[in-house]
Amino acid sequence: MKYWNLKKINQLAFEKTSIIPNSMSKLFDRFKQELNPNAEVEAIEEFKVAKYQTLTSVRYILILLVMPILVNQVSKTFILNPLVNHFWNKNSSQIFINHSQEERAFADLQRFEEKLHFEILIGQLDPSSLDLTQKKISDKALEIALEYSEESASAIKNIIADLMSIIIFASTLIINKRQFSILRSFISESIYGLSDTAKAFLIILFTDIFVGFHSPHGWEIVIEAILRHLGLPESRDFIFIFISTFPVILDTIFKYWIFRYLNKISPSAVATYHNMNE
Repeated sequence: MKYWNLKKINQLAFEKTSIIPNSMSKLFDRFKQELNPNAEVEAIEEFKVAKYQTLTSVRYILILLVMPILVNQVSKTFILNPLVNHFWNKNSSQIFINHSQEERAFADLQRFEEKLHFEILIGQLDPSSLDLTQKKISDKALEIALEYSEESASAIKNIIADLMSIIIFASTLIINKRQFSILRSFISESIYGLSDTAKAFLIILFTDIFVGFHSPHGWEIVIEAILRHLGLPESRDFIFIFISTFPVILDTIFKYWIFRYLNKISPSAVATYHNMNE
């Protein structure tokens, strides 16, 4: 089977404006194709190529998604878990790997002490049993220490496993350049082949989720989860600076794409987007 012609796939994305409207040009091309005596053979050939492109793209997407996740989970379960737990537990005095964990641990213990004090005030605990209260606080402190020690060990495992996954992902992209080109062309053709309403809907959905007025809190949750996953300190200054800059940069890039490419190949989609966004 012939390989997919990338130039033919991407011609919509780089189509230049002309005096004749695109709709008229497409109408003439359709008439020309219908009058072509080899139209049926070409249609079958195009169907075979499209089928090959779709199957290759789906298979490549599955490889890109499954391989890094599989390597991540297998490495953490069978390699990193025993190694990291052995070396981490060997140094039993080490509990925290950043100050954010300490602050959260102390806050957890303080809340527990306040809870005990509240139970004493309302009569649920005997105020004279100081030894029992102190034992509960000590048990809770040990429980918190064990919890954050496991969190620290998990962060180390996550860093190593994520690096391995990134290496596998990058290697897959580099080794299978032809499949990546086919996938990129398939995605471009799928996006540019959507109707104007669908394009406008996806643009609004994307911008509202990632760069909309209600996005800062979502970005904050995501960044905190990533920092905690990697065992990095949860600096509020860094989070606020990131939120105040990255969505703006993302919005600028997106608007440039609309102006540079989408406005050329589908001005009606841009007009629909502006009408829906008003």
